Amino acid sequence: MEVGVFGSGSMGTGIAQVAATAGHDVLLYDNNPDALKRAQEKLLKILNRLVEKDRITDAESKAIFGRIYLVNSRFDFKNCDLVIEAIVENPEVKKAVFEQLEDVVSSTTILASNTSSLSIASIAAACKKPERVIGIHFFNPAPLMKLVEIIPAVQTSPEVTAKSRDIIESWGKLTVLAKDTPGFIVNRVARPFYGEALRIYEEGLADIPTIDWAMKEIGGFRMGPFTLMDYIGNDINYKVTETVFAAFYYDPRYKPAFTQKRMSEAGWLGRKTGRGFYDYSEGAVNPEPKKSKKAGEQIVWRILLMLINEAADALYLNVASRDDIDTAMEKGVNYPKGLLAWADEKGIKKVVKGLDALHNEYLEDRYRCSPLLRRMARDGKTFY
Repeated sequence: MEVGVFGSGSMGTGIAQVAATAGHDVLLYDNNPDALKRAQEKLLKILNRLVEKDRITDAESKAIFGRIYLVNSRFDFKNCDLVIEAIVENPEVKKAVFEQLEDVVSSTTILASNTSSLSIASIAAACKKPERVIGIHFFNPAPLMKLVEIIPAVQTSPEVTAKSRDIIESWGKLTVLAKDTPGFIVNRVARPFYGEALRIYEEGLADIPTIDWAMKEIGGFRMGPFTLMDYIGNDINYKVTETVFAAFYYDPRYKPAFTQKRMSEAGWLGRKTGRGFYDYSEGAVNPEPKKSKKAGEQIVWRILLMLINEAADALYLNVASRDDIDTAMEKGVNYPKGLLAWADEKGIKKVVKGLDALHNEYLEDRYRCSPLLRRMARDGKTFY
């Protein structure tokens, strides 16, 4: 099968590597020749590193690299069975791309978007055959991250959904099926990991290193929220939060934080700029966390409550199945365990009590308890 990848940024290049490793000929397109050259150099570097680490042989590296063809005309996609778009998160730009692609490819080609939060239905509406459009959302870095979200739009045919899932799973990925709602599974359910951490900081209840320490050492998360925001980039993380907030008709649960907005405006984007919530310049000394077990447990519990509530609401509103929600959070963002399984472990009644305490304290809709959790607590039910 011939696979087209539209956009040679880090996501596009990663997806091209995954498809080529699975044995497909891949056409990697960009309208910027310099970007294509950079993508080629980056690919070569990554493949050489994999050979050095004995992950692949030299022959495999050469074969993968040889299956990726750099193209600077979308007309080269004419024989592709699948085209994945991986460009800037701008709905109008994406719609224009899909409109152009439809004039080039065959009537049976699947057109997919790697968007992390935009409406697939809106993108599909730009096409004459919207039933062949689907969301296939890889996580960064695509070659390393196991999870891929499959997002059919209301227009997507069941055949295209099934075929897309089969293709991606044949590439060695783990797929989850998500409803076409803002943020899908991962970027929706994970919002409080950042949002509530920022809120705790803005209230002055704990400083940045302490919140990160608590979530990592007590909560068991691989990275603290501020370290992760610096890693993702404050501009990108803030934009996703802002997009989800607006798409949910300004539901206060997804409200962005001024702290992160100011970081973005200042150009303090994190690791990539050398300064974010932490200073990454050479010889910089960052503040140490205040390691109080009691305070740390309170921080973890408050953020965990909000994450569990979000996961429960995603299940309540049929965004995805119970198993897909837990799988997505474990494999998509490396949470120590699935949030619904975690809710069972902590006790549903205790979770409802904790959320109600926050709601009574703040009287904000942000802390409203999911009706599903309330019903389950009343009926003595568990998720598993």
